[in-house]
Amino acid sequence: MAQGILAIGELNEDSSLASVTGEVLAVARKLAGATGAQVSLVLLGKNASQRTKEAIALGADKVWVSEAEVLHENQIEAHLAALAQVCKAADPQVIVAGKSLFGRDLAPRLAFRLRVPLMQDCIDVNTDPATKRVVAVRPVYGGNANARVASPVDPQFVCVRPKIFEALPPNPSRRGEVVQAPVSVDASVVKVKRVRRVKEEATGVKLEDARVVVSVGRGIGGPENLPPFQDLAKALGAALGASRPVCDAGWLDHSFQVGLTGKTIAPEIYLTWAISGASQHLAGCSAAKNIVAVNRDPNANIFKEAKYGVVGDWKKVLPSFTATVKELVGS
Repeated sequence: MAQGILAIGELNEDSSLASVTGEVLAVARKLAGATGAQVSLVLLGKNASQRTKEAIALGADKVWVSEAEVLHENQIEAHLAALAQVCKAADPQVIVAGKSLFGRDLAPRLAFRLRVPLMQDCIDVNTDPATKRVVAVRPVYGGNANARVASPVDPQFVCVRPKIFEALPPNPSRRGEVVQAPVSVDASVVKVKRVRRVKEEATGVKLEDARVVVSVGRGIGGPENLPPFQDLAKALGAALGASRPVCDAGWLDHSFQVGLTGKTIAPEIYLTWAISGASQHLAGCSAAKNIVAVNRDPNANIFKEAKYGVVGDWKKVLPSFTATVKELVGS
């Protein structure tokens, strides 16, 4: 009989815990609080066993681990085969994964292997008090509405949007069980071979991890107007972001894009300039603690979500704003 909750963890290239691991554990613990279920985590890859104490501190009661060589690189086929085997052994009632770059490819394939529906891109997850089954909320119609979804079969498979759920504070005093996952994956399952890895040169704060983000929209006029915003971001110690039209126009690379088809962020302060606030963009920044908007259109949708707003031309607002920031930082 299916029981317990299984969270699918991820490791970074340096074998550290990916931030999404803490997030899926937080979701699992939230669901476990309503049902009393055990929370398990599966970690696959190189040096995974070195991260079990950290995983337990973040909320896992049990950690399934495999360091099989075929799992050292994040090859979808190998991890898919391994996770299918772990799911069979663990027999969970609920599976929680993150919609990371890796998870968005992995979760649908795993759901197909398990012959269960997938509750995809969820922004809220709860337990129905009457049925004790998972009820999730996910955006639909390009983020213009939210739908409540549930699965009629076990395991109930939830894939949550990154940066929406905060990891729990680590508790080093927690104790848990570590077991070797019953994984046997032949290298022949891997159909794609990595020929070369090219690392993108990046400077400053990563967009996904930034506490402050300065984001620009099409309303700034063109790429020639980017330098003063980059200057502001530097003064604030912030990351630079952009709306999709800016990236589609080639003013900035798509790695800067915030939104439904870009990156999901959850900064303390999200400072937007000349961004109208389309639902697709807001889907990527809805978890921001404070949205500050500057737009010359008083009816711009962004003002409905902003905590603070300035109606005005960015060319008139930005110089004095940046000067004040530098003065305050300098003091």
